[in-house]
Amino acid sequence: MREATITRRTAETDIAVRVALDGTGRREIGTGVGFFDHMLDQLARHSLVDMEIRTTGDLHIDAHHTVEDTGIALGQALAQALGDKRGIRRYGECALPMDDAQVRCALDLSGRPFLVWNLALPAPKIGDFDTELVREFFQALATHGGITLHVDLVHGVNAHHIAEATFKAVARALRMALEPDPRQAGTIPSTKGAL
Repeated sequence: MREATITRRTAETDIAVRVALDGTGRREIGTGVGFFDHMLDQLARHSLVDMEIRTTGDLHIDAHHTVEDTGIALGQALAQALGDKRGIRRYGECALPMDDAQVRCALDLSGRPFLVWNLALPAPKIGDFDTELVREFFQALATHGGITLHVDLVHGVNAHHIAEATFKAVARALRMALEPDPRQAGTIPSTKGAL
């Protein structure tokens, strides 16, 4: 079973994350940040990874620690659930349109974290959500998930649509990369013999 549970407690956040990679996108998400919950819902739904995420954070300050630390814990859970990555496709990509927005994502579950971020959100806030936190989440996810992650905005004018297209594009690319490769069953998808 490709599943993992991570708990992470600091002076700023208390987080419990559970993932099942071979799921259907079932999700139970609560971070106290409405827009972020909506984005995590999209991430689970479109990746087909079952996710349970419960975060209590210092929202009396702002949402920064809540969003970043959730990305850390989710990245750790994905990495743990993948194990040695035997038999996966490893690479994934998606060019995802959402109304005016199109976001392109390419990723590699390489174990070598790196984020290339060519995406600017045209507004500082979506409701009361700081849009700079979208990048913070994906930086934490990539770093702690061992993911090489490239995200590019092709075009878009609406900040909500761009942010949502980003989460969906990453989800779809992640879904592809996590899938078992029937031609590589039981082998590690690297000439090095390890990822």
